[in-house]
Amino acid sequence: MALNAFRLWLVDPRRNPLAAIHRKALSKRLKKYGLRYDDLYDPYYDLDIMEALHRLPREVVDARIQRLKRAMDLSLKHEYLPEEMQKLQTPFRSYLQDMLALVKREREEREALGALPLYQRTIP
Repeated sequence: MALNAFRLWLVDPRRNPLAAIHRKALSKRLKKYGLRYDDLYDPYYDLDIMEALHRLPREVVDARIQRLKRAMDLSLKHEYLPEEMQKLQTPFRSYLQDMLALVKREREEREALGALPLYQRTIP
């Protein structure tokens, strides 16, 4: 129990000053490219993420793809977003976490009931 409490303290930016510093640095880097934290998840690595992305509305997925394309373009050009655009970015506004939690709960429930998985869990 104490180990679990330590882990929670370690990653909570409200309680751990080092986590707050890390979150601020990560936010600054994501804003430079106009990305959100959820954009960093790879759907080909975790099939739960792929399933969650399939369930999201098309405009949310399209916005994610546009952010990723813009970030790759800026990175190849060795440029960042203009300062006024960086101020408008919200890197920790989540769009994927709720659906991802639902997909994981459904998968765990299917496993508990002994049903066949909806998809094969293989890493390409």
